[in-house]
Amino acid sequence: QVQLVESGGGLVQAGGSLRLSCAASGSISSINRMGWYRQAPGKQRELVATITSGGSTNYADSVKGRFTISRGNAKNTVFLQMNSLKPEDTAVYYCNANLRRTTSSWYLDYWGQGTLVTVSS
Repeated sequence: QVQLVESGGGLVQAGGSLRLSCAASGSISSINRMGWYRQAPGKQRELVATITSGGSTNYADSVKGRFTISRGNAKNTVFLQMNSLKPEDTAVYYCNANLRRTTSSWYLDYWGQGTLVTVSS
């Protein structure tokens, strides 16, 4: 069994900052990539940022220069530092991990339960 647990969401004023954390646990053999996605009310889930096991990062254009994704020393953790937040960043943020379990030969995507970020104007 694999679990992804997020923390760090909340309410912040426009221009403020938040830091999201996600930890993956369970029968994990290898993690290829971790990332953050978000889903605003009435919209589809969209990519925010990803980071590979080698440290390569990818960001949505809408967050470049404001958000930074990083991995912890324990490679099963990922963080999202969000600065200069805007009301349009309001969404449920989901942690994602592309990983291989100890009982499998395949890399599959796993998701956290989501954490709500609300940015007030």
